[in-house]
Amino acid sequence: MLIPFATAVVVGLVVLWPGGAPAHERTGVGFDRQTQQATVTKVEEVSCSSVNASGETPTGDTSTAEGSSAQQQANGTCKKATVRVDTGDDKGRTFTEIVQPDQSRQLEQGQEVVVAYEPAAPKDLQYSVTDVNRKFPMVLLAGIFALAVVVVGRMRGLMALVALAISFLVLTLFILPAILQGSNPLVVAVVGASAIMLIALYMCHGLSARTSVAVIGTLISLLLIGLLGSTFIGSAYLTGNTDDNTGLIHGLYPTIDMSGLLLAGVIIGSLGVLDDVTVTQTSAVWELHEANPAMGWRNLYRAGIRIGRDHIASVVNTLVLAYAGAALPLLLLFSIAQSSVGTVANSELVAEEIVRTLVGSIGLVASVPVTTALAALVVSADRPNTSEAASVPAPARGGRGRRRKR
Repeated sequence: MLIPFATAVVVGLVVLWPGGAPAHERTGVGFDRQTQQATVTKVEEVSCSSVNASGETPTGDTSTAEGSSAQQQANGTCKKATVRVDTGDDKGRTFTEIVQPDQSRQLEQGQEVVVAYEPAAPKDLQYSVTDVNRKFPMVLLAGIFALAVVVVGRMRGLMALVALAISFLVLTLFILPAILQGSNPLVVAVVGASAIMLIALYMCHGLSARTSVAVIGTLISLLLIGLLGSTFIGSAYLTGNTDDNTGLIHGLYPTIDMSGLLLAGVIIGSLGVLDDVTVTQTSAVWELHEANPAMGWRNLYRAGIRIGRDHIASVVNTLVLAYAGAALPLLLLFSIAQSSVGTVANSELVAEEIVRTLVGSIGLVASVPVTTALAALVVSADRPNTSEAASVPAPARGGRGRRRKR
């Protein structure tokens, strides 16, 4: 079964291989703009009124939020930062950035930042600070993560890191460009997720019957997630176009099926947790068999499913909390607006997260009995013949033995 499946995945990769993301004219909106690295060389405090930081003359009307904010900015102290461009054709050029007192991001001298470049703007307004350069803490954190994985996991941990790198390459070189080229997001996600699953599981756990059972269990669960996701995304009329980022994608590439992109995200997002569940269940059944080779597949299944129930409770809770944590600012906005639970759940933003969470959780729950049953059937087929084992005479005891009483 796995050989035709692996062959189909390879064929899918070859047929759908995009050869890079398609080129497009930059819009200058969001992430779709030219950026350069820069450094804040000087910061001085100035009166906001002297630099007109609000961009307009305050009206003095503090009865509205806008008027109150403008009045506070006019009376407050702003920061006037001098920023030096460190990369690109304008390397060494400096410009001024005004930071208002109520901005969440404040600039400091010596701070490395990311600046956006707009060539069509007036020369004094071509550059503006858009973000902070976070490369060092991100690289440091990644290094700590890799070190922890290798120290605890040793060789298997190292192989897990290699598999993680390959998964990232599949995502960036195949899945994302193929979707941008106009391929069906669902088909691309299924092929890409299958390739990631095969590479990661066999690389981390080796070529064995145990790993193959985990692969089959994961595949069946992914198919269930795809079916449920397609059904409920369609029946709930979820468009997948709910924020600025998805709106920008739809504007740049109107041929992309945004609801299909949403379904692709559900499948790929569920894959990582599915791997964990199927591998754990398979290993549990194998260890039960090692401890008692005489157990039949029914007893192995019963024992394995008891372990799986504990796993289900923790994993589903983890998945729900992960999605809730990601949507926490959105939920906070609804709480501030004092919206009812029904209103919140009916909004497309929250409905997307609900469908994503519940579909993924159903797939996780289904993976436990499916994988446990497969593992029990496969491992019990290799058990020793108990009748032959019973016919082998017991070894004679050394010594003269015990005398029989008369």
